Amino acid sequence: MFQILRIHGESMSPEYQEGDFVLIMKTFRGKIKIGNVIVFQHQIYGTLIKGVEKITDKGIYVLGRGENSLDSRRLGPINPASVQGRVIWHICRA
Repeated sequence: MFQILRIHGESMSPEYQEGDFVLIMKTFRGKIKIGNVIVFQHQIYGTLIKGVEKITDKGIYVLGRGENSLDSRRLGPINPASVQGRVIWHICRA
């Protein structure tokens, strides 16, 4: 199953800009890998998009591209069950 989401914020800038769209694959056969960009749900901050930096027994560590990105440096590891999907296509705004 697929879903299109619109980017809000600058935490993945300059690669992903405010107003860009991403197509995510909600069900994926392979495991999440380092370097993937994932969309996940956070109980406080809602839907977030970040790059996978490290995977351990404790969870998935994610990093944003922007200086002030809200990522695992502040959130800690992400529970794999909270992952909504993996970005498979990036659609830049015009």
